[in-house]
Amino acid sequence: MSETVTGVIAREKGAEVETVNIVIPEPGPNDVIVKIQACGVCHTDLAYRDGDIEDAFPFLLGHEASGIVETVGEDVTHVQEGDFVIMNWRAVCGECRACKKGDPKYCFNTHNASKKMTLEDGTELTPALGIGAFADKTLVHEGQCTKVDSEADPAAAGLLGCGIMAGLGAAVNTADIQRGESVAVFGLGGVGMAAIAGAKLAGASKIIAVDIDSKKLDWAKEFGATHVIDSSKLSGEGDDSEVVAQIRELTDGFGTDVTIDAVGIMPTWQQAFYSRDHAGRMVMVGVPNLTSRIDIPAIDFYGRGGSLRPAWYGDCLPERDFPTYVDLHLQGRFPLDKFVSERIGINDVEEAFGTMKAGDVLRSVVEI
Repeated sequence: MSETVTGVIAREKGAEVETVNIVIPEPGPNDVIVKIQACGVCHTDLAYRDGDIEDAFPFLLGHEASGIVETVGEDVTHVQEGDFVIMNWRAVCGECRACKKGDPKYCFNTHNASKKMTLEDGTELTPALGIGAFADKTLVHEGQCTKVDSEADPAAAGLLGCGIMAGLGAAVNTADIQRGESVAVFGLGGVGMAAIAGAKLAGASKIIAVDIDSKKLDWAKEFGATHVIDSSKLSGEGDDSEVVAQIRELTDGFGTDVTIDAVGIMPTWQQAFYSRDHAGRMVMVGVPNLTSRIDIPAIDFYGRGGSLRPAWYGDCLPERDFPTYVDLHLQGRFPLDKFVSERIGINDVEEAFGTMKAGDVLRSVVEI
């Protein structure tokens, strides 16, 4: 039997979000209804609202979420009613060529709910990243729910569902930072700050944080940065960048073992590329726009060696990683709660977009 709840939608490109009634259908055989407890406000939600991802309006926004499984479909075995779960947007299929090769983090056929949520007039909604969690409840595939320790604060735990896992995973999984290595992170939003925390967790000895915002540079020290660089005061491009020169100065003239670009624009990409030691590893986790192009001399690409890798969702496996980092947080070893800058209501999402764009928060979290 369907039910009507409250949710936040983007009705058309660039328009302010609206809080409306949405209809959740009865779950399909492998679907579940989750009662949402908290959901972070992510840049991706803003990108959906502004039409920068796709044009399938109206969108039901929200995806960095945690909640309680309320109703399960008849064939559900992965979770049960009452489980505290974090939502994930890569519910692997187990059958595609990536999964069969033992690389499920690159699954090409991830699962979503079998039915559509709608407006009261029957208009189908497109849930952000297949989740749609700025709502009292949402409908997802069972594989999109990862059970974790219920002692965790829902507002903090839910952030592992997207941005925090992306940055943390870029450091721990994609870059595979080892104890004693040096790391530089470019861009200190939630993703970059999570990369800083991940580098510390992995045992990096020198962690250099780079940003144009002095406030964020101060925050980075709290997450584990040993050195900070205010790039707003520095000039130059590519190998001649003053940012690159400062990073080399901090690393005996060599550059760092690992660099992480958490912005995704070409100036930070080039800084990350040239700040590496020879044979150093570079990870791009910041998402570029559709018109960006990588432009470096081919001899520089060849001559510096090492590796250049994008990080998709931090190369995470939710079933492995979400419970692990929740447990580390509860042990006091990973500061998940520090990413929660403010707690807001479901009617405050549009205002939170403005706060986010101003750079005044790491994450605003809607509590429901």
